[in-house]
Amino acid sequence: MTDHATSAGGAGISAAINPPSAAFSPAYRRWALVVLTLGYTMNYLDRQILSILLQPIKTDLHLTDTHLGFLSGITFALFYALLGVTIAMWADRSNRRNIIALAMMLFSGMTVLCGLVTNYIQLVFARIGVGVGEAGSSPPSHSMIADMFPPEERAGAIGIYSVGINLGILVGFLVGGWVSQYYGWRAAFFCVGAPGLIVSLLVRFTMKEPTRGTADGIATQAKTDAPPIREVFSFLWAQRSFRHIAFGCALAAFGGYASITWLPSFLFRSFHMTAVEIGTSLALIIGFVGGFGTYIAGWLADRLSRRDVRWNLWVIAIFAAAAFPTSFALYLSSNKVLALTIFVIPALAGATYVGPAVAMTQALVTLRMRAVASAILFFILNLIGMGLGPQFAGILSDLYAPRFGEESLRYALLTISVVWLWAAVHFILGARTLKADIERARLANLK
Repeated sequence: MTDHATSAGGAGISAAINPPSAAFSPAYRRWALVVLTLGYTMNYLDRQILSILLQPIKTDLHLTDTHLGFLSGITFALFYALLGVTIAMWADRSNRRNIIALAMMLFSGMTVLCGLVTNYIQLVFARIGVGVGEAGSSPPSHSMIADMFPPEERAGAIGIYSVGINLGILVGFLVGGWVSQYYGWRAAFFCVGAPGLIVSLLVRFTMKEPTRGTADGIATQAKTDAPPIREVFSFLWAQRSFRHIAFGCALAAFGGYASITWLPSFLFRSFHMTAVEIGTSLALIIGFVGGFGTYIAGWLADRLSRRDVRWNLWVIAIFAAAAFPTSFALYLSSNKVLALTIFVIPALAGATYVGPAVAMTQALVTLRMRAVASAILFFILNLIGMGLGPQFAGILSDLYAPRFGEESLRYALLTISVVWLWAAVHFILGARTLKADIERARLANLK
């Protein structure tokens, strides 16, 4: 078996036997990817809008950093991660397009509701609702993309889809910064929640449910062939490379979510920047530079993995390693211009792990395991990364406050930046068994 065949997601049988074009035209596949990416943009827009609004919410509702860390971390992540697996199991048995559309309507509506709350408890429950809705978005989308694009294009396609992270953050920081400064934080929630309702209609009425296995040249399995969660987890967890992928992603997300959640507050407290300055600066850096990094990581992984599939993990290990020293330097910066300039590198690397990691996770399981496999990856990633990253930063900031005062958040984020190097080690270790694990999944598909 050649490296090229292995890098093709372990399909074994050439996608030319049953190419994607047999089911969908190239134009339709591009349109479907654009719509799904737009949906993921709404997903991240509604998720991350909170970070630019933390400071005014803290003042208005009289909260501590620990309260805010709980609100932006574990409150959202716990329900997002737990329900993601259940909904993904549903998606492996049912119409993924309809599930995505329904999920988008829910998280968009709950984001609008966030702007109507009058106290902390109400806001907690509204954010839980956002998490529940967003749980049904990504795993079914990953599964649909895997069934529309052949394995050798899959990391790139998921990389493009993952640019929705950066686009969502770009719009979120711009809207959050400008609208909150002039109209208040409640208005910002209204502005970002409503458009998602429109995108959900695009998903429902302009997209088609793809046949499973078409892009891999493998005959689709019957609906009854979808295994239970326990079986998927056992199969996936037996793949040694997946364990390293999962923990590498979780650690990268831990550092990334802590940074993206608290960076606006850090810039406000340490450099006294206004909401408009913060929102505009971070929108440009994370949106454009970060988006380019997310895309280029998937592009590089697709091309380099044609020679050796392990490049899917080596590429993101290089980006994660680069984020470590630059994040450290960022939080030691003495002025805002220097801080924002250095931030370009961590922003570039921030979400580079998503496309290649998801593509490899899809390659490590059988066809009817794909949505649940993504959900399991995201369960680990989000519970540790999204759930604990912002929370840990908030707790550290409060603990450091007696010694460092207003600068406590700076040193909390500085402490957390070491996780990037730890993540890089896991990606390197995961590459060691990746070929053998993909071959195991290929053989299981042919049974």
